[in-house]
Amino acid sequence: MCNSRVAPYGNDEGNHLMAIDPDSPVRLSGRQRLTLVVLLGAGFMLSVDFSILNVALPQMGEGVGLDIGDLPWIASAYALPAAGFTLLFGRVADLYGRRRLFLIAMVLLIVASLLGGFATGPATLLTARVLQGFANAIAIPAAMALLITAVADDRARARVLGLNGALLSGGFTVGALVGGSLVSALDWRWAFWINVPVAVAIVALTPFVVRESARPTGVRLDVPGAVSVTTGLLALVYGVSLRDWRAFAAGVVLLGVFWVVETRAKAPLVSLRLLNRPTVKWGNFGGVVAFVMSTGLNFVLTVYLQDVLGLAPFTTGLVFGLPGLAAVFAGILAGRLIGRYGYRPILAAGLLVQGLMAAPMLLVDDSTTSLYVIVPSLFLLYFGHVTAIVAYTVTATSGLAESQAGLATGLTSLAQQIAVTIGIPIFGAVAASQADLIAGVHLTMRVQVIAIVLAVAVIWFGLRSPSTVDAAPASDAVEAPSR
Repeated sequence: MCNSRVAPYGNDEGNHLMAIDPDSPVRLSGRQRLTLVVLLGAGFMLSVDFSILNVALPQMGEGVGLDIGDLPWIASAYALPAAGFTLLFGRVADLYGRRRLFLIAMVLLIVASLLGGFATGPATLLTARVLQGFANAIAIPAAMALLITAVADDRARARVLGLNGALLSGGFTVGALVGGSLVSALDWRWAFWINVPVAVAIVALTPFVVRESARPTGVRLDVPGAVSVTTGLLALVYGVSLRDWRAFAAGVVLLGVFWVVETRAKAPLVSLRLLNRPTVKWGNFGGVVAFVMSTGLNFVLTVYLQDVLGLAPFTTGLVFGLPGLAAVFAGILAGRLIGRYGYRPILAAGLLVQGLMAAPMLLVDDSTTSLYVIVPSLFLLYFGHVTAIVAYTVTATSGLAESQAGLATGLTSLAQQIAVTIGIPIFGAVAASQADLIAGVHLTMRVQVIAIVLAVAVIWFGLRSPSTVDAAPASDAVEAPSR
């Protein structure tokens, strides 16, 4: 038996990676490259799919007879399982095999995509969206855990995660740009069907190029913890996305129950010591901040561009899409910078750029000349955002036992899902609190700048402790058989 560990991304200062020449070449085997192609391709496909389906919502609803007021259910049907079950399936992947869970997710995605593409009524369409949400909740933590354990070298892993961030950002942007054209030229059903050939190829290749993870012996799933955290997250996401504050309150209570359960469980679903690790705690906090702010800003600006400046949806897509494509390079660069300087300064710098680039948009008014401020600001803002995404993922998954990789990546995915869900309601309410939309945009940007600057200060000091990069305590590690 051996205690498998992932080497930490830093020295005892939390500022640099291990003392290795950052410019020396990193060599990957042919099998490692194929593994990365499959796993990165799956993540890219899921991000493109998410974006395309959002663009196709109006046509989708019309095609199955849903009124415009019911369209949020199409998004919520996906968001609830995607956020509510991510943490659970991240741990299940650790215990029962990450490759196995990843393959199950891809097969489920194929079924859901076929079902959604052939849907003729609301019930079938919503069922397909629920299944897609489950596929996402299973696939993302399993794929990310396989990704970070596929390479042992710290620098290589940072670069791989940087490439992953670049592809995810590119996928969201490509989906937004291509989605409208695809739906217009063909049919909204292709927003579902486009997944099928890609997912089939991934299912066919995975058994040959992706190794199964080591599974711990004698460890059982914490059922009370799984039930309480899953129902709590479901209630929380439902309450926020549909503004049902009774459900939100119930979610908070259930998550409190989960905390109590975990303090008493012999084999907890989530070790509270793990949650209290500065890298896990502050890394995921950084991810929540990055996604809440970007989601809220995009929503408020979208309404402003169309309702105040009168831009067409396609032109609005270009305003966001072109800076988004440019920001893809931030993911590649971020991985290299983290390899050289460590996660702490890069996470702080990425968030600061994202926040400070909201400040120029305090100058927008009802003239189209405001685009000369918005577009350059978005180029830099998205660059900082993608950098922060890569850095928070590296931070929150560093220095942990390999047996906890699925759980750690489940936490990073959960942070993203919850943040994306609550960003629009929060900043929609901020903008709506003002007398007119321009004033709402100005208030939104002030809140963005202040909130991110404060968050960066908290994260910087939270990650300063030497304990941020200590190896996982022995009590947190799960023995795994040697391979």
